[in-house]
Amino acid sequence: MKQSIVPVILCGGSGTRLWPLSRSGYPKQFLVLSGTTSLFQQAVERTNALACDDIEIGQTLVVTNEAHRFLVLDQLSELKNVSATLLLEPVGRNTAPALTLAALQASANGQDPILVVTPADQTVQNSQAFTAALQQAVRAAASGNIVILGITPDKPETGYGYIRQSGAAGSFGEYSVAQFAEKPSQETAKQYLASGGYAWNSGMFVLKASSWLKALKHFRPDIASATEAAWAGKTIDNHTASLLVRPETEAFASIPSQSIDYAVMEHCPGSQFSIQMLALDAGWSDLGAWDAVWQVGEQDGQGNVVQGDALVADSHNTLIHSSSRLVGAVGVSNLIIIETADAVLVADRSQSQHVKKIVTQLEQLERTELHLHRKVHRPWGWYDSIDEAERFKVKRIQVKPGATLSLQMHHHRAEHWIVVKGTAEITCGDTVTLLSENQSTYIPLGQKHRLRNPGSIPLEIIEVQSGSYLGEDDIVRFEDSYGRSQPS
Repeated sequence: MKQSIVPVILCGGSGTRLWPLSRSGYPKQFLVLSGTTSLFQQAVERTNALACDDIEIGQTLVVTNEAHRFLVLDQLSELKNVSATLLLEPVGRNTAPALTLAALQASANGQDPILVVTPADQTVQNSQAFTAALQQAVRAAASGNIVILGITPDKPETGYGYIRQSGAAGSFGEYSVAQFAEKPSQETAKQYLASGGYAWNSGMFVLKASSWLKALKHFRPDIASATEAAWAGKTIDNHTASLLVRPETEAFASIPSQSIDYAVMEHCPGSQFSIQMLALDAGWSDLGAWDAVWQVGEQDGQGNVVQGDALVADSHNTLIHSSSRLVGAVGVSNLIIIETADAVLVADRSQSQHVKKIVTQLEQLERTELHLHRKVHRPWGWYDSIDEAERFKVKRIQVKPGATLSLQMHHHRAEHWIVVKGTAEITCGDTVTLLSENQSTYIPLGQKHRLRNPGSIPLEIIEVQSGSYLGEDDIVRFEDSYGRSQPS
C-alpha cells in the first residue's frame, strides 16, 4: 500500500542576516544563493522528488505571507509539473500556527496524509542522500510517529539547536529522541560533537496530519483552538493553477506566536507522543549567514567565491556577490563583500552572524533599504528607481505580457511615459491609446490612468515623475486586478 504524502513548505521569515540581498520585501527564500534556482524552488523540487514504489505525492502546500503571494506564484510558474495550494497568513505567527493551517488543509475530506515539512530557505548539496533519508522518514512516520531530521554535525556549531538521540536504530534507521538542547556554547558544542550522540535540529519534520493536531491540542490547546477558529472563517480563491486559502484575519492575528519546536517537539520526549530522529548527511545548510553561503559556494583555488561581475587579485577565502556593477577586490582575505544597486556590505567572514546589528540600525533610522531593493517586484512586473532628487524621480518599468497596472491617480505628481520596448495600452481619463517604441505620453496630476501590456513580449517604459511628493503611498486605486488594498 502506498503512503500518501503532502509536501509542506514553510515560506515565511525575512533572513535579515543576509542583508542587503535579503530584505523583507524580497526575502532570503526567493533568492538564488546556491545553484540556478531560488531556495524556495529548491525546497519544492526536493519534496516533489520523493515519489517511489510505496510513496505518492499529493499537492504541495505553501504557507506564506499574504504580501509574498505573487513572488510564490511567479516562482512556482517556473517549475514543471508542480501544483500548489497557498495558505496565506495575514500576519506572521511563527511556525506552529503555520503547520496547523497545513494540517487542517491536508486533512480535509477525512484524509490523513503524511506531511513532509521543510523551511523554504535551506539548501542541500547531495539530493540523492536527501531523497533516500526523507523516504525512510516517511516510512517511519506511517505508524503515527513524529520524525525529525537531524543533521550529522561536522563541526562544533553554536548557531543551531541540538537533538540528543538514544537507543538502537529502528528498522528505518530512526532513533528515539531523548532531549532537545538549546544553542550551546562553543565548549558545550565540542562536547556534543565528541559524544557522537547529537545532531543539529534541521527544522524538517515528517508526521501525519492527525499526529500534529493531536500533539498540539495536548501541549498547546490555545494555539490549536485559535487556529481552528481562524480556519473556520477562511476564504478560498482560484488563481490559475493554484488555490489561495486565507484564514480569517482578526482571528488569525489573535493566535499566540510560537514555533513548532517550542509548542510541541521539545515536550514530546518522555510523553505519550513518540518522537524519533533520522540522521541526514546530505550537505545541508540553512544559509543562516553569509559565511554559510561562502561555505557551500564554488570556491576557486584561493578559496574565493565570486557571484556576478567581479574581478579578484591576490585575495583569499572571500565571498564577493555583485548584483548591479563591477566589483574589484585586491589583497583581501576572509571578507564578505555584497554589492546591490543601493547598498554595499563589507564584513569579516567570522562576524557575518552580526549583520543583524546593521539591520537594527536601519530599523532605528527607518531606512527604506531595510525593506525594499531599488528594483521592486510587483504582481504585474517590476520597477527600478534609477534616479531621483527634489521634485523628480525616474523609473524603469517592466510589465509582463497581458498584465495590467491598477486604474489609479495621484494627488501630488504628474508622469511622463516613454516606451522603450514592446507595446503599451494607455488609459488616460476617457481616452485609450496604443504606443510603440520611442513614443511617449503625459499623465497630468489628478488624472485617472492605467498601463497595460497587450503584447506577447515584456513591455518596458521609462517613467519620469515630477511633483511636490513622490512617495509610493500617493496612489488612489479605483480598480485592481490583484486584490491590493488602497494605501492609507
